[in-house]
Amino acid sequence: MKKQNLNIQKLMENYQVAGLSIAEIDGGQIKSTDCFGVLENGTDKRVESDSVFSACSISKFLTSILVMKLTEQGILDLDEDVNNRLSSWRVPYNELNENNKVMLRNLLSHQSGVMDPKGSFTELNTMNGYPNIVKVLEGTTSYCNEPIEMKYEPESDFHYSDAGFCIIQVLIEDVMKKPFQDVMNEMIFQPLHMKESTYKLPISEEARKNFACGHEKSGEVVNGSYPIYPYPAASGLWTTPSDLASLVIGLMSPLRGESKLNLSRKHALEVITPQGCKEWAGLGVFLDKNVKGIEISSLGWGVGFQCMMVAYPQSESGLVVMTNTDLGVHQLKGIIGDIYKAYLSEELT
Repeated sequence: MKKQNLNIQKLMENYQVAGLSIAEIDGGQIKSTDCFGVLENGTDKRVESDSVFSACSISKFLTSILVMKLTEQGILDLDEDVNNRLSSWRVPYNELNENNKVMLRNLLSHQSGVMDPKGSFTELNTMNGYPNIVKVLEGTTSYCNEPIEMKYEPESDFHYSDAGFCIIQVLIEDVMKKPFQDVMNEMIFQPLHMKESTYKLPISEEARKNFACGHEKSGEVVNGSYPIYPYPAASGLWTTPSDLASLVIGLMSPLRGESKLNLSRKHALEVITPQGCKEWAGLGVFLDKNVKGIEISSLGWGVGFQCMMVAYPQSESGLVVMTNTDLGVHQLKGIIGDIYKAYLSEELT
């Protein structure tokens, strides 16, 4: 990206963004990383290439790649009734899904029949502690006070759902007999050398030195400094743009017959194929077309943080932008949108 044509420092001042980090992919490799601003306003702790941000809902993209890896190995099946493998909790069936079962395919594409109750899936409340995901689905915690149940016929509509990804997490833990985080570490983080990625926010002063604090649009540090979403598969990832770029490459490289994940072209294509009733819904990602061709995207937006990933399989290019400021508007209407538009405009000049 021709960053000389985009004054990012000036944009950060205009938008009051504390810190920002960018990784650019070109030709199936990380072309560059650029860092701006600070990890915490009022300090001199600069954002570096290994600075860790909250990925929020980009976590769902990572979860989809894990599902495809497990599917590749025959451990999971995209089109099997998830209740066949669930043991800790089961999807409650009713007249809406008695003839059209809930599958991983429609959970990943937010078309499963599950809807999040109003006010659910908030950030961690330290007074209440980390919730058990099964208890969350049962509706017996402050994080979700209604039991998750079917609200519409699977694949008849789209409703973005954290609950759906919590179901995926429970399924993976039931099948693999180990915590979701451990499965992810073994099957995705280690093969792709995503060394800065974690679901466990550090508690020591030393460990926190590379972590960005979240900020309000006013520039103030948010309460607790490091908001945690205690739903790993849905929104719990902390990572860097470079690590996310490695994940993007891990998805795109099988399309040309190469893969550090031993992921086949067939299963990589599944992720970027329109699903169900919405042509723009892939598996854990959203799909579009623009001047760069087919676009894969994922957005993260939570307390104190906003981020965006876009990738273009045809040119094996992409961009990851992470910030530690919640501007209160959609990413495309803030600084991330300005960077994204500048990135796209290169094809027009």
